[in-house]
Amino acid sequence: GDRSRSPAGGDRTVLYVSAEESPGQVRLRAERLGALADRLLLAAETELPAVLGLVEEHRPDVLVLDSIQTVRHPDVPGAAGGISQVRECAAMVVRVAKDRGMATVLVGHVTKDGQLAGPRVLEHLVDAVLDLSGERHHALRLLRATKNRYGAVGEVGCFEMTGEGLRGIADAGRLFVGDAEPGTTGVAVTLALEGQRPLACEVQALVAPTALSNPRRVGSGLDASRLALLVAVLERRANIALADRDVYASSVGGVRITEPAVDLALCLAIASSRREAPLARDLVVLGEVGLAGELRAVAQVGRRLAEAERLGFSGALLPAAYDGPSFGLEVRRARDLRGALSEGLE
Repeated sequence: GDRSRSPAGGDRTVLYVSAEESPGQVRLRAERLGALADRLLLAAETELPAVLGLVEEHRPDVLVLDSIQTVRHPDVPGAAGGISQVRECAAMVVRVAKDRGMATVLVGHVTKDGQLAGPRVLEHLVDAVLDLSGERHHALRLLRATKNRYGAVGEVGCFEMTGEGLRGIADAGRLFVGDAEPGTTGVAVTLALEGQRPLACEVQALVAPTALSNPRRVGSGLDASRLALLVAVLERRANIALADRDVYASSVGGVRITEPAVDLALCLAIASSRREAPLARDLVVLGEVGLAGELRAVAQVGRRLAEAERLGFSGALLPAAYDGPSFGLEVRRARDLRGALSEGLE
């Protein structure tokens, strides 16, 4: 990496304390990433008093503690990772950090559903909570701020895992759009808003006959309950027969899309697969779908359309309520799901 941009690359001292790996293991990884520097100090320590002793001795500008769930203080009851230990250890580290004006990074574990593990008070103690997440089988990682006392929480950073570590991706515009041939059925593109950053995301659907009395509704990277709801709306409001069909849907590239703006794109992808009719070419689809089959406007349409035009899309399918600028796109509008299917499918 760029040595001058790393905290230890200038005249600042960084103390990296690993409670999970030996200094040798950390050093091997740092060498591979080109992250070694003269003022990067490594220590393996699980006892918090010893960690604070190192801080007193070396007076670092930056402390990294990896992880807050694996250090313990002998005066606090319970095992490392327990609620009392995590709360008290974090409070002690934060107190020392503020007294010294020392930037401190606490690495924390997350639960299976992505929440910060340990007591909720951990989030209240710190100034910022940054979540670095990504699918195991994809190289992409998204960095989100879920709390930021001194800045915006809406922003997202895109990074790619390479042999030299994480590399920032300045233009993530088409990262989540697949390579499906034009005219492929079951494929729709929407623009999801990650913070203030519109990302073009492709959703794919496959509708297949089933022998099961209870057909499958399987979503990957999408909200499974939302998928089941949209399948029901398609059946009742748009006469798309799905009662005897399995429906599989996924987002491309491992990105997780949860905002309602993806509803219409997902509905069109499902209908496209069921009818074996592709969507119109170079079309982006935006809109929330209600239980009555009506289309609702979504937030910041202008920002999304401007990004769609920049990425080379030629058309957009939107709820009829949108009356803003078209940004050079051929805008199609629909009031409900039936209208959207006739406008969007070839």
